[in-house]
Amino acid sequence: MLAGSKFNRQAQNTKSWIGVITTLIVGLFFSTGVWAADLNGSDTAWVLTATALVLFMTVPGLSLFYGGLVRSKNVLSVLMQCFTITCIVSILWLLVGYSLAFSDGGAMNAFVGGLQNFLMVGVTEEAVNGTIPDSAFALFQMTFAIITPALIVGGFAERMKFSAVVIFSAAWLLLVYAPICHWVWGGGWLQDLGVMDFAGGLVVHIAAGVGALVAAVVLGNRRGFPEQPMTPHNMTLTIMGAGMLWVGWFGFNGGSALAANGDAAMAMLVTHISAASGAFTWLCVEWVRYGKPSALGAVTGMVAGLGTITPASGYVGPGGALVIGVAAGFICFYATHYIKRGLRIDDSLDVFPVHGVGGILGTLLTGVFASNALGAFSGQQDINIGEQLGIQAVGVIAVVAYTAVGSYVILRVTDALVGNRIEENEELEGLDLVSHNERGYDI
Repeated sequence: MLAGSKFNRQAQNTKSWIGVITTLIVGLFFSTGVWAADLNGSDTAWVLTATALVLFMTVPGLSLFYGGLVRSKNVLSVLMQCFTITCIVSILWLLVGYSLAFSDGGAMNAFVGGLQNFLMVGVTEEAVNGTIPDSAFALFQMTFAIITPALIVGGFAERMKFSAVVIFSAAWLLLVYAPICHWVWGGGWLQDLGVMDFAGGLVVHIAAGVGALVAAVVLGNRRGFPEQPMTPHNMTLTIMGAGMLWVGWFGFNGGSALAANGDAAMAMLVTHISAASGAFTWLCVEWVRYGKPSALGAVTGMVAGLGTITPASGYVGPGGALVIGVAAGFICFYATHYIKRGLRIDDSLDVFPVHGVGGILGTLLTGVFASNALGAFSGQQDINIGEQLGIQAVGVIAVVAYTAVGSYVILRVTDALVGNRIEENEELEGLDLVSHNERGYDI
């Protein structure tokens, strides 16, 4: 009897300790209320990984891609511009950029956010955005804000003053990128209208492409263009950068699901299909037209396929992605030739015909191939194609018009402040020495 009582007391003590330990564990994980209820570790891990991939796209991916495409006397300047833009945008995003893009703008909310998240006030360890920490969301969006003005570098490469690049990029981020980002993703008027832009066809590619085209027109052609050949000085660097962009784009598009789920997986799948089909289509067109496919054509077609699938990536299926990639390779190829040989505009690294035209094409085709009523080419959305195409077109027109006007005004102000273009003799010498007193190669 005594042994039984002792056993019962031990059992009760054991249950008590189990209860205490359970309470501590529950308190540890659930005492923060909304944090514990909403935070998903898998989603957080994926978005943090995607964030690193998107930053990898700019430094070193885009830097090497652009660096190999310019002449050797300007390679360091392009690398420096991409690197510096990364620093400037990061600081401005902390100060006001994130707030302007994603906070509530009150009476002006349809067009731009407010300043309540100045210096990212409110972005704390406990704050949650959906199923991920708010800090992860803010950082992920920062990498998008970084790569967009960096893409514009290709429009004015080899002829813009470094001081002008700094001022233009900073002003463009706050006055052009942040409002457009708010329109589409931050609760603005295009989001309310129902525009579909999964990962940045409007926000990134059309905005960057139009900004680059305006910059190319305002600054004028490089000395000797188009009569003098200006071939890439190092295709090895360019192909290395292109490979980094391809891999990084999985984070760009897949990460935009903001979760480790089927949307992210499908976005990555269709991204890869479009990149491959865009590259192969471009090199085939070259092969037929010129007798030989080029490495430059293959990587340019790849970027065209990636940029074109971006707005559609979370909405379309593999069949639609194949059509989008082929269309990107074909249409962006002829757009590139028309801009340079027809219009004789020196968009140095083909930003508008690849990113701008690709972004427009992809945004419009999203309104078609997102539909779940196209058989083997169906996407995941129950939409009316005609109605959605109209909404997508409104988004395209609005972003093109606003970006063109905004970019033009900023460039004029920049020119009045510091002058946009280097002198003719400096252009002959190269921006590496003129702007940085260094050489990309010292052999």
